[in-house]
Amino acid sequence: MLANIRDHSLMVARVAKTLVTCLSHNTSSAAIDSDEVIAGALLHDIAKTRCLYNNGHHAKEGQLICEELGYPHIGEIVLEHVVLKEFNENQYKQGIFGAKEFVYYADKRVRHDQIVSLADRLDYIIERYGDESPVKEEFIRRNFSVTFKLEQLLFGYLDFQPEELHLHLGDVVVADH
Repeated sequence: MLANIRDHSLMVARVAKTLVTCLSHNTSSAAIDSDEVIAGALLHDIAKTRCLYNNGHHAKEGQLICEELGYPHIGEIVLEHVVLKEFNENQYKQGIFGAKEFVYYADKRVRHDQIVSLADRLDYIIERYGDESPVKEEFIRRNFSVTFKLEQLLFGYLDFQPEELHLHLGDVVVADH
């Protein structure tokens, strides 16, 4: 894994762990397995370096790597970090979020190794992956509309706003997992 991708994954894990920790203080929903969230976040781009050279689908190849290593559930998180298969608004309205949602959202908030707004990340994704194709840009925008909605629902259970996320990272460390 290239160093910049590793740094990105570490920050995604910090963001995801922060959200899980803060949510667990503010909701009575079922306990969230933070180890699962952190593993998914750390591994979400496991195939990214390889796919830079073979033009493969890094989320799908990452899922296969996790499955081959005996971690199919983590593989599902890795697969869905780009696009969620199912957006369960009713569940989210009850404060119930899973590992997939945390990793998906955290990845959308981190450009390289910096926390950015969803709007900034959207602009970057369109510029980087849109290939000046109206079809690709529309797909990216539709995917981000889900992300904006998820953010609204998630932060409805947190005592801070999305733009304050960086202030809550504090001493969150993922190296001990």
